[in-house]
Amino acid sequence: METTKVWTVTGRALALCLGLLAGGLAQAAGLLTPADGSLPALALKEHHVNVVVEDGYAVTTVEQVFHNPHDRDLEAIYSFPVPEHGAVGEFTLWIDGKPVIGEVLEKKEARRVYEEEKAAGRDAGITEKDSYKTFDISVSPVRAGQDTRTRLVYVQAAHVDTGIGRYVYPLEEGGVDEEKLAFWTADSKVTAAFSFNLHLKSGYPVDAVRLPNQPNAQVRQVGPGEWKVSIGNGAAAVQEEGSVQTPAFNPQGQQAGAVFTLDQDLVVYWRHQVGLPGSVDLVTYKPDAGKRGTFMLTVTPGEDLKPISEGSDWIFVLDISGSMQGKYATLADGVQRALGKLRPDDRFRIVLFNDRARELTRGYVNATAEMVKRYSAEVMRIQPHNGTNLYAGVQMGLDSIDADRTSAIVLVTDGVANVGETAQRKFIEMIKRKDTRLFTFIMGNSANRPLLDALTKASGGFAVSISNSDDIVGQLLTAVSKVSHEALHGVEVKIGGVKVADLTPKEIGSLYRGQQLIVMGHYFDGGNARVEITGRISGQPKTYKTEFAFPHQSRDNPELERLWAYAAIEDIQSEMEDFGENADLKRAATDIALEYGLVTDYTSMIVLREEQFAARHIQRSNQQRVAIEQAAQQQRAQSAPVSRRLDTQQPMYTTPRPSHSSGGGGGAIDGFMLLLLAVLVLPSLMGRLRSSG
Repeated sequence: METTKVWTVTGRALALCLGLLAGGLAQAAGLLTPADGSLPALALKEHHVNVVVEDGYAVTTVEQVFHNPHDRDLEAIYSFPVPEHGAVGEFTLWIDGKPVIGEVLEKKEARRVYEEEKAAGRDAGITEKDSYKTFDISVSPVRAGQDTRTRLVYVQAAHVDTGIGRYVYPLEEGGVDEEKLAFWTADSKVTAAFSFNLHLKSGYPVDAVRLPNQPNAQVRQVGPGEWKVSIGNGAAAVQEEGSVQTPAFNPQGQQAGAVFTLDQDLVVYWRHQVGLPGSVDLVTYKPDAGKRGTFMLTVTPGEDLKPISEGSDWIFVLDISGSMQGKYATLADGVQRALGKLRPDDRFRIVLFNDRARELTRGYVNATAEMVKRYSAEVMRIQPHNGTNLYAGVQMGLDSIDADRTSAIVLVTDGVANVGETAQRKFIEMIKRKDTRLFTFIMGNSANRPLLDALTKASGGFAVSISNSDDIVGQLLTAVSKVSHEALHGVEVKIGGVKVADLTPKEIGSLYRGQQLIVMGHYFDGGNARVEITGRISGQPKTYKTEFAFPHQSRDNPELERLWAYAAIEDIQSEMEDFGENADLKRAATDIALEYGLVTDYTSMIVLREEQFAARHIQRSNQQRVAIEQAAQQQRAQSAPVSRRLDTQQPMYTTPRPSHSSGGGGGAIDGFMLLLLAVLVLPSLMGRLRSSG
């Protein structure tokens, strides 16, 4: 039975979005050079991004040209944020004018090989993953007075939430790695040519595409579900049809001598047509009918989760550590506005934490005008300092939860715990001791997304990643529609009639309004399959069913293998974070990464001269995989978008899928919406007005 409802909102978003301050505080993607000036800086001459979004995932190709203006050979080190669930499967370095595709080795071995090749003066490159923070690309040598060209390709899921799709090209670096920043500085300028091109192909009609903060972007519709987006300067951004050149790209705020500065994420939204049916889509890859295949099952529920309306307790858990300096005044202003929006019969608590936690209110306070004024003033007087004891803050916020009232916890932090308890499993144990729902806003490309995701999953809540370049109001609307409606908890998926294995995620948890359910795995024989989804709504069991056929053979989507492999590795890593590193699990994650050619915490991708691959007896298996993927991509590029829906004969849902235009409000939306809009949006708007005045 579901008793206490605890709505928890957390994230660096709540701090950074308050005044849109992060642009001046954060680092950016770019070339790294020693801060002490011991080596001359190279130039990032060109940066070109091509993205194709189709069949529920995105393939991103990044080509760069590094230039060495000096009279000696140098090493180039390029760093950029890890894309959310982004799986790097190709790193290519041009050697003697020809592209050479990299191979994946275990991390220490790859670094040893790279250093040996660098010391010998031979061309080499390596792509490494720095935990959840960055991908780092090293290339040596960039010849004196010459250019060096590289290509990086990664694949990631591209889901739709409440009728809205979203793609983020991450460039803004959160800067939480103090040790790295103390030694390196990032030159984020692109000096000669920049382009960003996205091709959206949807099996469902798309009625609008939007890029926030990019007034010079060109957006055009090619068909009912097909759109193209272009940003760029000069000849670098040439559209495909008709070779129409994009106008010169000179956005305000660029650094001197730069055609583009890699310090702001690029976000693309697309909106599906209103009234589309709930559906079940299937994408597969099974090139050999007699062997194992890979599938991605996407369930888009209909509108059957009812609005809820209950009185509320609001608990503010505010990070007042030193990292909040420069942001705290705006945060305090936002809290004051939020308190002012509460109803007189609402209650609130305020918990503060840096290297320790304390409660400002000493228990629940009725949201009267007098109490709101008093505690707003007290919050304003706080001076941020010291470290971040995230565990203590969350623990105190969870204390004194009233089981008879719906509660919302607003946690303001970047999720990077550096004082007190920091082990993820301890956070999980704490969350599981309460019957809570943790709703997480994660902002900042270097925020500890794995920790916050794990906390969210353990509580049965949901996580929302936020970029400074997002439409914050739209993201809040999406989140609000979830907490204002019932949810399907304890979700399980059963597939019968077709043999399946290796399903991921292993535990699904809860499904909220507008969320898609994505399940990946392997299957062995085609044929008719029975798919059943079960869960509980307000404690009552609920079942959805349908039947459709898995194909015996399909060759269109080889990237599914890497997507499944990366999801499986994430499951393994999460398990080790919860229960401690295990040699068998680490070996399993490493073996999967080696088999499917992925850059992970345990593996890196190395590029050598072809004769050195042969001399070191390194098999060219990833080169073969890339060739298969490129052939499939070229084949798909020639075709129009295709619907992957398979439950038309026996629909799993009888109602249209939710959208922001389809209503679905409720009593709870007013308090929650006004609260979060006050905390996040109003201070941002005020900041913009002040800066423009």
